[in-house]
Amino acid sequence: MNLARRLAAEGIGSLLLAATVVGSGVMAERLSGGNLAIALLANTAATVAVLATLIALLAPVSGAHFNPAVSLVQALRGLLSRRDAGAYALIQVVGCCVGAILAHAMFDLPWLQSSTHVRAGLSQWLAEAVATFGLVLVVLGHRRPQDAPWMVGAWIGAAYWFTASTSFANPAVTIARSLSNTFSGIRQVDVPGFIIAQLAGALLALLVARRLFYTDPTTSTERTATSPSAASPPGLESRADRG
Repeated sequence: MNLARRLAAEGIGSLLLAATVVGSGVMAERLSGGNLAIALLANTAATVAVLATLIALLAPVSGAHFNPAVSLVQALRGLLSRRDAGAYALIQVVGCCVGAILAHAMFDLPWLQSSTHVRAGLSQWLAEAVATFGLVLVVLGHRRPQDAPWMVGAWIGAAYWFTASTSFANPAVTIARSLSNTFSGIRQVDVPGFIIAQLAGALLALLVARRLFYTDPTTSTERTATSPSAASPPGLESRADRG
């Protein structure tokens, strides 16, 4: 698959993902009558649904990363070149930011905003590391390509509720959410701490996955970047297909 098509898929997917996260947060807050639990439940359900759908739709094109942490891990595994990983990360950030602006436009809000939602401290950073660790572990360890949509969606849905940070788990989405002073926002000053924690969680997941899923390093069970399966694009190929 040529790079232009893959970047288009990553950009569209990232845009729609961020628009869903921000837009569903606005809708949930407006309809929940001040009940934050109901608002978070609605926000979670919309995010899980669109994430699973986008992965199923776009994984055959680009791998459906929509996340610079995932693209970084795949580059470190040799399944994505550094140049492509950098291009993926850039288009993911741009797509997510445009998605946040699109959500504002759909709800007749100021397009450009700066969040005042405080999300800082050790507990928040630990939560983000855990959320991203689990996400990347699912990406690297799922057995069949068709399992990726529901497993990734299920993990993010659960992590919305069991992590103190409500599971951003994505540097591009984190940056986009700093541009929205709505239910899903995060102060711009809090963004670096979240991104550092996310990258730390992703790298730890890579180390664990190498020990947990790839039991025979002498036979190189991971597929190389030069010979990916046509049915399993970079990023979401299954363990069963490797080797």
